[in-house]
Amino acid sequence: MKIRLELIEEMLGTSSGDPEIHREHIASKGPNASSIEEEVASLGVDNVERKSMSVFPRTEKGEVFIWDYQLKGFFKDACGALSRARGTESGKLTAYKKIIDGLIFVKPRKIIINPPKGQGRVVVGKCVRPLRIADQRGERVALASSETVPAGCSFDIEIQYFELKDKKTKKGDEPGEKADLLSVITELLDYGELRGLLQWRNSGKGRFIWKEIKKGKKK
Repeated sequence: MKIRLELIEEMLGTSSGDPEIHREHIASKGPNASSIEEEVASLGVDNVERKSMSVFPRTEKGEVFIWDYQLKGFFKDACGALSRARGTESGKLTAYKKIIDGLIFVKPRKIIINPPKGQGRVVVGKCVRPLRIADQRGERVALASSETVPAGCSFDIEIQYFELKDKKTKKGDEPGEKADLLSVITELLDYGELRGLLQWRNSGKGRFIWKEIKKGKKK
């Protein structure tokens, strides 16, 4: 299925503006360690201020984008929350993280962020917010700074998925209710209107609506 996501709240970048920090502590945690240098190169750090911010990566043409695995991270975060709710499709899944990792795939790898309608380019802003920190030195407040893209920006993705098998049960047990993976994906995307993508999503940042551009087939 091919879909378009449109932001209804601004979205914050998550990549470290310092390439060394990104290489050692962020990209190294990604699902594909061989792509670390590709991710570091996409940061394009060009001044001291950006090194202290969380930023969006850029293509060679200067286009702002997010990575495919960040959408899968949203799916896992949303599925973990919805699996605790009564009557959800997500609640029918067991080992949902393995299912999302192994049976749901997002394309393209670099998801280009398009500007709002009527605007020729994406205007990158900045969000500065206080963070409460508690460590061995006690509790204190620090400031966090992130690049932002505005509400109205959109991006297109393709989602491929495999159909789940019927649940196997022990002899004498009643068969469990099988989740429909397309219904799960739809439920997770709908959840994006309530809880957004990337940083500070608890505050509503990165919330989005979506629509299907082209119907897809199960693998």
